[in-house]
This record gives sequence, C-alpha cells and structure tokens, in this order.
Amino acid sequence: MESFFQGLQPGEFDVLATLRRSGASHTLGPTQLFETLMVSSGGMTNRLDRLERAGLIVRAPNPEDRWGTLVSLTEKGLELVDRIVPLHVENEARALATLSREEQKTLNALLAKLLDGVTASS
Repeated sequence: MESFFQGLQPGEFDVLATLRRSGASHTLGPTQLFETLMVSSGGMTNRLDRLERAGLIVRAPNPEDRWGTLVSLTEKGLELVDRIVPLHVENEARALATLSREEQKTLNALLAKLLDGVTASS
C-alpha cells in the first residue's frame, strides 16, 4: 500500500482526493472534511498536520468566519493526487474484474444501501 499511495497513508490520500473533488478552489473547512470522511476531529487534525508538513495542503483563515479555517490543496498536493487517482482507479478495476457485470451491479446496489443506512443513522 505504501508505494501506491506515494508515501501517504490511505487516510491522507482520502483527504487529498476529497479536496480534489470539492470544486475549482480545492478548498474545504476541517469540519466538512471530517464529516465527509467520517473521522474524529482529532484524527482529522493529525492528518492535516502531516499533509501540511509535507507541503500538500495549506490552512488559512476563513474570510467569512473569523474563527474558522480553510484547508486547500497546494500545487504539489494537486499534482500528487492527480498522479495517484488514475492508479487508484486502475487498482479498483482490477479488484472488481473477478466479478461479472451483474455481480458488480449487485455489489453497487448493496454498498449504496449500506451507505444510506450508515448516513441515516448519523
């Protein structure tokens, strides 16, 4: 797993990928991140600290909330996640290749049902 994530922990990759998907600014608040990724605020702080030390993200004051912070991908972070995502997608395709198209559809439906249940209870 280490080489696939280019030295990142899977949870750190999740943060970078979530910021990448967040829109043109590649920016979210820490609360949005830990709620989206379903980790504790302390766990998110640790991930953000490591990513910031690596120069992959930057934290800045939120201009709309003087107590808030915004987390953004740096150019280095954007380049890294853009390099890793295609590898991740290929890896997922290999993992699913053992299932027929119909089995993949069934798996997708079951995972969607599971996710709906988890998000409804939180």
